[in-house]
Amino acid sequence: MYRLYSFPPSGNCYKLRLLLTQLQIPFQLISVNLLNQETHLPEFLQKNPNGKVPVLEIEPDVFLTESNSILLHLSEETDFFPVDRLERNQVLKWLFFEQYSLGANLSRPRFWITVVKQSEHFASL
Repeated sequence: MYRLYSFPPSGNCYKLRLLLTQLQIPFQLISVNLLNQETHLPEFLQKNPNGKVPVLEIEPDVFLTESNSILLHLSEETDFFPVDRLERNQVLKWLFFEQYSLGANLSRPRFWITVVKQSEHFASL
C-alpha cells in the first residue's frame, strides 16, 4: 500500500489525496506537521532531502517527491493523462502554470494568513 506523507492544509498534498481517491488507489495517510518542523527531522529527510511534503512512498524505501511529478506518475496509463501528444501538452501546460504562477502567488499567502495566522507578512504588498 502507498504511504502519503502530507500536511493536510497543503494544496499540493490535497492534489495527491484527490487523485489517489479518484483512481481508487488505497493509501495510508501520514500527517507531517510543518509548523513543528517535522519535515526537517532526520527520518523525514531520508525520504525527501528537500524537507518538503508531499512524499509518496510507492514501495519500501522508494519515495516520490514534487506533487506534479507524483501526479504524472500516478496518472500515466489512466484516463487522467492523455495519450494524444497535444492533449498531453495541455495537461502539462496546466501543471506548470499551476505550480509556477498559482502556487507561488496564492499558496504562500494562504499559508501565512490561514495556517500560521500571520497576515502582517502581506500587509505591505
